[in-house]
Amino acid sequence: MPKPLIALDWGTTRARAFLISETGEVLQRRVADQGIQSVPAGGYPAAFEALAGDFRRARPDAAVVLAGMVGSRNGWVEAAYVACPASPDEIAAAGLPVTLADGTSATVLPGLSCDDGAFDVMRGEETLIVGLGLEDGIACLPGTHSKWIEIRDGRIVRFASFMTGEVYGLLRQHSILARLAEEPAGDDAAVGASRGLAAANRPGGLLNTAFSARTEVLGGRMKGGEVGPYLSALLVAHEIASAAALFGRQQPVHLVADGVLAESYSAAFEAAGLPIAITTPEAAFIAGVTRLAAGLAS
Repeated sequence: MPKPLIALDWGTTRARAFLISETGEVLQRRVADQGIQSVPAGGYPAAFEALAGDFRRARPDAAVVLAGMVGSRNGWVEAAYVACPASPDEIAAAGLPVTLADGTSATVLPGLSCDDGAFDVMRGEETLIVGLGLEDGIACLPGTHSKWIEIRDGRIVRFASFMTGEVYGLLRQHSILARLAEEPAGDDAAVGASRGLAAANRPGGLLNTAFSARTEVLGGRMKGGEVGPYLSALLVAHEIASAAALFGRQQPVHLVADGVLAESYSAAFEAAGLPIAITTPEAAFIAGVTRLAAGLAS
């Protein structure tokens, strides 16, 4: 029989806790700025109590599953990466037990590694991928370090990471391009993004077209408020083109995103002529952690 579930998506800076019913319904959720970097040595049982202790008391029969950076070498316990290709059952089987403050057990899920010519790792995203329930396909998880993943016969066979979000932050805040950048006003965001998508198709590559964010402003051809949206769209478009070169132009790409990320990536996919299917990160996580918890119980 299915059991209720307490699941934490426990990252470096934030933690998301969910109390999930036997039927997969989210009964309670909590988001806190209590990622693993804020937990002192030996402090994980107390941190869990602060994040989800009331969930535990409300449903003492619930299984407890922890995903994300909580399983890294800086986390509660280091759950070794599972090498691709990997199935949901193989991921669940590699989970490690930890002891909660009340003496009961929880399971920390592992991350994944991939050696497809270049070694790569992920930790936390694998739960979202499992939640998509794909037998075959390509998924994109945008973010600070975007992940592109190939699934075949229900197994994650390979993936690649792109530093899109981090590079955007570096260019926008710490490069010479930042000196002329301003906060968008009016239609700056839409115009800048449109210009960035168009620039991605120009010869010269990313480094040349990124510098154009400076020269276009100096030449009076771009507003300072367009610089950030231009760079964001330019980087996303180059990520999509590079990923298409790695994985092919399979349709549709399963995009796990919401809010501004979903909007910006949707526009870039449309410009690239690639259809997408969108799933929110919460929906993917709930479905994925529920499936992995079932694998732990079997």
